[in-house]
Amino acid sequence: MQLKEAVDLIWQNRRYITLDPKQALSHLNEEVAESLNAFLRNDEERAGEELGDALACLFIAIKVLGMDAEKMVRLQVEKMQKREDKVMIITEKRAKIYVNGELKGGWSIWGPEDRDQARQIAIEFGCKVVEE
Repeated sequence: MQLKEAVDLIWQNRRYITLDPKQALSHLNEEVAESLNAFLRNDEERAGEELGDALACLFIAIKVLGMDAEKMVRLQVEKMQKREDKVMIITEKRAKIYVNGELKGGWSIWGPEDRDQARQIAIEFGCKVVEE
């Protein structure tokens, strides 16, 4: 089954009727919360059922908002594939940040405290740390 066909079938068979984006998003939020609550109670089967309901609510909300689900999926895949590769190289005297192999900046390191701070900064910004 294609995504557009699935969204149309869910739309035609939905349990509640709304054209109000706030109501559709609120219902989606409720289903996600119910799934989380079930999971926190160690009821994984119920959590999965609620997550399935949330998926249907997501498609309904997309339709209510007048968006194209296929286009949204395609854009998300492209966005995820373009994820930046961030690396911080820490040497004895310098820290350098590279994004997708391109040097974006750096600073001098004067001692162990500076190295520790550079590591903390790297972690905060999601950089892979390479120490030389």
